[in-house]
Amino acid sequence: MMVVVGSFRIPPSMVDVVLAPMEEMISASRAEEGCVEYAYALDVQDKGLIRVSEVWRDREALEAHFRTAHIAEWRAQVSALAVSGRELTAYETKDEGFYI
Repeated sequence: MMVVVGSFRIPPSMVDVVLAPMEEMISASRAEEGCVEYAYALDVQDKGLIRVSEVWRDREALEAHFRTAHIAEWRAQVSALAVSGRELTAYETKDEGFYI
């Protein structure tokens, strides 16, 4: 499995503007073959900080995600949405982990 975690920033005044494009990105990504989880979360104490959480079946599924039309569209919108501070890290796991 591939786990992607990270964050990006938008100006707090842009939060309402970015919600619709983020929702479109989430819906399209969740519909992809190999997507286990895909989510964005607004940080409660740091308005404008968006947390990213993704889980993909394998590296191939994640790489296919990077080639989709919706990710190309998202990347095209990033500059207009004043996204900054983008930090994402992908981890390859050997198993599905455990739950407490």
